[in-house]
Amino acid sequence: MTVLKSNGIPYEAVDIEHDAAAADFVSSVNGGNRTVPTVKFADGSTLTNPSAAQVKAKLAETGS
Repeated sequence: MTVLKSNGIPYEAVDIEHDAAAADFVSSVNGGNRTVPTVKFADGSTLTNPSAAQVKAKLAETGS
């Protein structure tokens, strides 16, 4: 998360160990795996373990 913060990318951290719905979501978009970080964008798309450059590109693409 510090990569996002240091690149000025706003985010909300969710702990899947304490949020069952978030854990279910992460598993559903990662083939049953609880892989973090998983980033969900405003358009509903996701990236798993993305670089800051990938997040920036996706934000530009979605207009977020």
